[in-house]
Amino acid sequence: MTELLALIPDLKSLGIETATLLMFGSLLLLLLTGMPLAFVTLLVALIFALGWFGPNAIPLIVSRIFSFVNSFVFVSVPMFVLMAAILDRSGIARDLFDAMRIVGGRLRGGVAIQTLLVAVVLAAMSGIIGGEVVLLGVIALPQMLRLGYDRRLAIGVCCAGGALGTMIPPSIVLIIYGLTASVSIGDLFTASFLPGLMLAGMYAAYILFRAYTNPEVAPIPEPDEISTAEKLRLLKGLVLPVLVVIFVLGSIYGGIASVTEASAVGVLGVTLSTMIRREFTFSLILGAARQTLATVGMIVWIGIGASALVGVFNLMGGIRFVQALITGISDNPTVVILFMMLILFVLGMFLDWVGVALLTMPIFVPIVTSLGYDPIWFGVLFAMNMQVSFLSPPFGPAAFYLKSVAPPDISLGEIFRALLPFIMLQITAVGLLILFPGIAIH
Repeated sequence: MTELLALIPDLKSLGIETATLLMFGSLLLLLLTGMPLAFVTLLVALIFALGWFGPNAIPLIVSRIFSFVNSFVFVSVPMFVLMAAILDRSGIARDLFDAMRIVGGRLRGGVAIQTLLVAVVLAAMSGIIGGEVVLLGVIALPQMLRLGYDRRLAIGVCCAGGALGTMIPPSIVLIIYGLTASVSIGDLFTASFLPGLMLAGMYAAYILFRAYTNPEVAPIPEPDEISTAEKLRLLKGLVLPVLVVIFVLGSIYGGIASVTEASAVGVLGVTLSTMIRREFTFSLILGAARQTLATVGMIVWIGIGASALVGVFNLMGGIRFVQALITGISDNPTVVILFMMLILFVLGMFLDWVGVALLTMPIFVPIVTSLGYDPIWFGVLFAMNMQVSFLSPPFGPAAFYLKSVAPPDISLGEIFRALLPFIMLQITAVGLLILFPGIAIH
């Protein structure tokens, strides 16, 4: 141990300015080697803790990590992930898509609108984007391509619609932000609902605009009269998903249950739905549990690493230094907010959203509060910004999720090109939230 400590230089002598540059430079270099973010942040936190404070700083890192994983609200994360995993393996999403045929009807671009509505309901059921993009890619994309829809429009609708889980409650992104910023997650859910629907509405308006200005983009399907009996059968596919959404969100908004308790209600609701549909099997639950462990394990490890790094950086005085740099950019609060949005946008292109939230929010939220802004509003703004990161190259995860289930002739480059109009709509939505904060503050 003594030999190891001797290899670490005295970082305190460098000063906080040089140490900050060295810390973020080493983070970037290690990430470029392909090392996972969780291990990179832990390693850098350990080196700087020992180099700045000596061995006595280790218990401080441990206490910081413990406070992160000890939050009761954090229990809701695996619950909502488990909901999404069970949904992935059941036929609920397929029946939901079929039921939405009644809404699409003979509307030009109807199947794309139908896909968007399914995306909104799935987002309100689980709050996870990966599973939604894959489900839409399996169910909706082949149908739109078969009907002769413009490939890029079909691809964009599946990716952008699947990413709505970031904004629409119960969003995992909002839960992690609430934990990091120490604000009410219930209030975040309430504030994000309207902006989430606004973004979905912007997508729908874009689809209809494209469909009606260029009929070849979204052909009207052949007449298909649906009998009353068939309509009733299709509507049955709506009942179970809508009931789950009502029980989960209704219990939160009604003050009946906390977010953690509501997540347990959601898991129970989705499990009962699979039983009613006679899809419940041991292999379904086992597969869902394994997927949940993998996803939540990733989130926890990133959280541990980021918490340790931010804790060390805070003790070094780095957070105050960075806050002073950011607030010193301009006397105009809006310019400061825009600069923070730019930082989040750039980081979102290269880092997982969990890492972005845990690394930046301890720095940004105090600035936002000192500028007189509502941290709840900023949380919604952050979630909207992360929408862009899910779609933007080079590492937009939504594109990779869709590529995994798309026909072989659809390249990753084509997917990213297809997402450009939807990225512009997301950036517009971010701008509207900054210009009109009342959209997210009631």
